[in-house]
Amino acid sequence: MHNSTAEALRMTANCNETSSMQPLSSQFSLGVLVLLAFLMVFLALVTILGNVLVILAFIMDRNLRHRSNYYFLNLAISDVAVGVFCMPLYIPYSLTGKWHLGRGVCKLWLAMDYLLCTASVFNIVLISYDRFLSVTKAVSYRAQQGITSNPVIKMVAVWVFAFLLYCPAVLLWEHVVGHSVVAVDQCYAEFFENWYFLLCASTLEFFVPLLSVTYFNVHIFHNIQRRQRCGSMQDCESPRSSNLSWRFCLSLREGVFSPPSEAEDSVSSSMRPKKESLVTENSSPSRGNSVIRENDFSVSFCTRTRSKLQQDKKIAKSLAIIVCVFAICWAPYTLLMIIRGACQGKCVHSSLYEITFWLLWINSSLNPFLYPLCHVKFRLAFMKLLCPKKFAALRSGSF
Repeated sequence: MHNSTAEALRMTANCNETSSMQPLSSQFSLGVLVLLAFLMVFLALVTILGNVLVILAFIMDRNLRHRSNYYFLNLAISDVAVGVFCMPLYIPYSLTGKWHLGRGVCKLWLAMDYLLCTASVFNIVLISYDRFLSVTKAVSYRAQQGITSNPVIKMVAVWVFAFLLYCPAVLLWEHVVGHSVVAVDQCYAEFFENWYFLLCASTLEFFVPLLSVTYFNVHIFHNIQRRQRCGSMQDCESPRSSNLSWRFCLSLREGVFSPPSEAEDSVSSSMRPKKESLVTENSSPSRGNSVIRENDFSVSFCTRTRSKLQQDKKIAKSLAIIVCVFAICWAPYTLLMIIRGACQGKCVHSSLYEITFWLLWINSSLNPFLYPLCHVKFRLAFMKLLCPKKFAALRSGSF
């Protein structure tokens, strides 16, 4: 009696699993299938070409080879691998509902897919953190610009953490459990319906990165607003009224502090006796020149302040776009994956899950346009590769 009941439950579970994994060929007409196949191939090509363009720009243009752009290169490498390997192997499986390449290739595809997508997310966090430091910690950030080992270590760490999050489970889950729950003609992870593992892994893969990037973005906005409130630009025109507060205010707005010699100069002059300062002011023939030099310094400093503030505003806007696009592309898949695992795949329709799966990959297609295209140097490098004549005309000043 117990054996028959268990067998009936197993058959019911298999039926539910089969219905939830229905191929697209049984749900749509031939015309719709052709259209879907075209869109999938087109998305893969866009992902490949866009990220290859970023990699070529980094290789060909030496102006791009500084610390922050290494993270863009790392992101492009992970995203181009998604377009070259993950998408092409999944397209026939998605259309037919059957995996024809064997269990070995299936394991490799699953490990690469989880590794590359997770590395893409971690690279986004790394880029956002680098932008965060460039705005809020400008002094220490510029001091480390020439140290190449720092970005290399962070780039390698991204791949190590991405591998450790999913790949051991993908490769070893069935050996630890003792059996496999995946059919011969199917290809998905053994933990696909383990709700606890999916919740923990999704927290590290999506929720923590999303909160981190959001925190960086909000903190940058607050930093810019605080620097704007520190004082109006009229302060730059009258630095002698409150020398110390003026210098500190401008330094806060620029994100750097004044050189020590200038600060010491202002402090020593403010601590002199009043009578001595009057005598010095009236008797010194070079006093007028020093005032002119200080005014020149204030004008140049104010110009640099405005330029730095405008640059930081652009960084803040680009990070805001990053947060929104990342959340839109990853949130539906992550939530449905957790829900699907909790209900053993019975409460989520396969077509809906398929849409969120491709939406996750769309993030790899959009990254070349969201990140490098926000920077003038990358745009010029792209123009140099794609339109060399237009680039030459622009450089010569005739364009």
